[in-house]
Amino acid sequence: MPVKYRKILLKLSGESLAGPARKGIDRETIGRVADEISDIHDMGVEIGIVVGGGNIFRGIAGAADGMERTAADHMGMMATVVNALAIQHFLEERKVRTRVLSALGIEGVAERFVRREAVAHLKRGRVLIFAAGTGNPYFTTDTAAALRACEIGSEAVLKGTRVDGVYSADPEKDKSATLYKTVSYKEVLNRDLKVMDSTAFALCKENRIPIVVFRLVEGNLTRVIQGEDVGTTVKETG
Repeated sequence: MPVKYRKILLKLSGESLAGPARKGIDRETIGRVADEISDIHDMGVEIGIVVGGGNIFRGIAGAADGMERTAADHMGMMATVVNALAIQHFLEERKVRTRVLSALGIEGVAERFVRREAVAHLKRGRVLIFAAGTGNPYFTTDTAAALRACEIGSEAVLKGTRVDGVYSADPEKDKSATLYKTVSYKEVLNRDLKVMDSTAFALCKENRIPIVVFRLVEGNLTRVIQGEDVGTTVKETG
């Protein structure tokens, strides 16, 4: 089956694993995500995954509640490790070979991220699950996704969200917001559109890595991989 992207970085929010409650890990929800990742892996697509931790703990929220920011961010990184191990479990239930690669040293649980080894794992057909963000406080998992995409030579960053793509305004607050199907990096900056945080966006722009923002519902990830008109594509020329 023809595919548009042969190597991707899939960015998942922690909330995308939580189901309707938007907290914790929902077995049915994560199972559906794992099914689709397994399907595109069977198409021969090389897959890296960066997952957030917002369904367990969000560092910036902890800092807003009065916690010291560095400590709060490290707690958020550990939450992403929990989610990465959950994704690994559900993928391996489906006979998909995986590796969890952590930006923090967690011996006995995950391998430490080393770029050359990550690329070698991909070539051996393993799905990579990148945990603990960048390993540094003050950086989001969006930035981790863009960084890992650059490091493994990803053809695109695919960002699964709760909305259909990039809008002119927040569609959950403004019902008149317009959905963009394609938009250039320059237009994103000029219109101050919310795609990823500024550091992550700059990494993708400088390395000309397209960003596809789409609603993470059953079937959409496969449709994006096959080049169907799903979500919003941010690229050099919109």
